[in-house]
This record gives sequence, structure tokens and C-alpha cells, in this order.
Amino acid sequence: MTSNHQPEKSQTKRARKQAPRSLRNPQRSRKPVAHVRTRDQEIHQIPSSQDAPETAQTAETLERARSLNLANADEVRALLRRHGLLRANKALGQHLLVSRTALRSVVDAAELTPDDAALEVGAGHGALTVELARRARWVVAVELDRAILPVLRETTAPYPNVEIVERNLLDVEPEDLFGSEPYKLVANLPYYITAATLRHFLEARNPPRLLVVMVQREVAERMVASAGEMSLLSLSVQFYGAPRIVARVPASAFYPPPKVDSAIVRIDLHPASLSLEERDWFFTLARAGFAEKRKQVHNSLARHLDVDPARIQDWLNAANIESTRRAQTLSLEDWLRLTAVSAPDVRRTD
Repeated sequence: MTSNHQPEKSQTKRARKQAPRSLRNPQRSRKPVAHVRTRDQEIHQIPSSQDAPETAQTAETLERARSLNLANADEVRALLRRHGLLRANKALGQHLLVSRTALRSVVDAAELTPDDAALEVGAGHGALTVELARRARWVVAVELDRAILPVLRETTAPYPNVEIVERNLLDVEPEDLFGSEPYKLVANLPYYITAATLRHFLEARNPPRLLVVMVQREVAERMVASAGEMSLLSLSVQFYGAPRIVARVPASAFYPPPKVDSAIVRIDLHPASLSLEERDWFFTLARAGFAEKRKQVHNSLARHLDVDPARIQDWLNAANIESTRRAQTLSLEDWLRLTAVSAPDVRRTD
């Protein structure tokens, strides 16, 4: 499980250059084997003890993996060095979670059952992956960094219900992995693309039933903000579900420790209340409103929607929103009302 602390734009651009654009729908086997899906879409089956007799070397490797304490910084450091890694990949902003307390908080918040499927993005050295595998029926672990993949393969080798996908998380389509099956997204999100990651999965054809994510503490507080302190991020998250902070995680819980603390956020999704067309208009309004958050919402909307200011005033009046308010003071309900009164007007004039 990794944490990332690099600037969003440059890192996102670099990640996209390193990964392909899409996934094929794999022919998955229900036999007790672990899969490693590479960039070339090959699937390498790692035999489990149920498939074939273990050789002495295989048994020793599996036993060593089972005995690893992935929440111990010294053991993780030794594990990385054994694979030729002196440290986590700073280019990708990796900080590996090495806190048993934090791991337990993440997994407990997900309320996994033996029937659940789980998706983890940014699997890193596999500390969270292993905990998920112990509770869920099937775990898909996504990791972009080729250097740490051998570590992840070793730590998850004893768990035949783990499938590793080498991919940029923004190129992962859940429908290609799970079809229409329900799943839970449980992950330590890359901080530099938190908003993009959330929207990518929440707007997927098959979104997760539940999200439990580790994010930068400041980002977590923005996600759960209420009217008066709203942002485009908090509005976007709350449009899809109800977020709450489960626990705060100190920087010392990671190796190497980052410069900021983190927090675990659980998002319980609620049914979609708008059509796809209405949803797109909702976010068009929101982006325009928050484009100049220090300005009055009427002026910001008029400036960025290319709509007659008089029409916007009519919308605000119909939605019972004072035109002098700022975007951060509007609640989710305010934006939904504004969408409801303006969408039909926009359709009539298109």
C-alpha cells in the first residue's frame, strides 16, 4: 500500500506515459491461482498449494512470505533491499504503510465478507493487499511501479485469491475486471490525483458499492466539508455518496514518513438521482461556480457559462439562492435545486 505526495499535473502526465490506454476483458479462471496481469495483458498463473505439490523451494518461499510482518518498517526495509530496492520509489511519491493499527482501521471500515470482491489501487509492497485477501473472496491489486512488482508478487504468493494488474489506475475500467459484479474500492489513493481517481471510479459504468480510501489529511477534511467551506472536491464526492473520516493516520505510520499526516475516509454511495445529461450539467454549473470562488456565485456563473446574466438571475431566484452568495456557502441541495431549475431551460435553448 503506497502513499503519494508529488504535484498532480506532472505526476499524472508521467503515469499516463508509462501505461497503456485500456484493458481487455480477461478470461479469468476460478481455479485457486493468483494472476499477474502485465502491460501486455499476459496472465501468468502462480500455482497454489491446491494446484500442484509444492517443491521444497516453493514451500520455503511461501512460508517466508507468510511470516513477513509487512507492518514493520525494519522488515519492509530488508524486503526491499532483498529485491534490489534501497527505498520506495520517490519518483512516484511512494510511502509504504507500516502501521498495523492503520491497516486494521482501513480493513475494518470496509466491512469485508468472504463473499466480497475488492479493488486496491497503488498496492505497493502488499501490506493492505494481504489483509484484504484474508477477508475477501477476491482481490484485484493494481500497481504501476515495475520495480516493486516482484515484492508484491512475493508477499501475495500465499494468497491465490489475489490478482495483480500492472496498470496506471486511471486506465483501469472496473467493468473489464468485475463485469457487473459488485465490489469495494479499498486503497491508499495517490494524493496527487485524488480527485481524478475518485471521479474516474465513481463515474465508471460499474462503480464500487463502497470506498475506503487513505488520503492526505487536508484532502480528507475538504471531502467532508459542509456548506460554508465547500469546494469542488467536497461537492463532487458528496454528489455520489456520504463521506466520513474514520481515522487519522500520522506520518510516522509510513516508510519513509511523508511530510504530512493522512486520514482514512469511508464513502457510502447513494443511488444516482440525476440522469447522465443532468449530471453533466450539474458539474458544468459547479465548475463555473467554483472557477472564481471569491466572487459572488451569480457573477462567476455568468462569466464562465456564456449565458445571459438575467437568465442566471432567474435560475437563482427559482432555486431560492441569493445571487450575492459565494460558491463555498452553497450546499449539495442548493446545487441540485439550481440544476433542476436550469437544466430544462438549457435544453429548450440548445
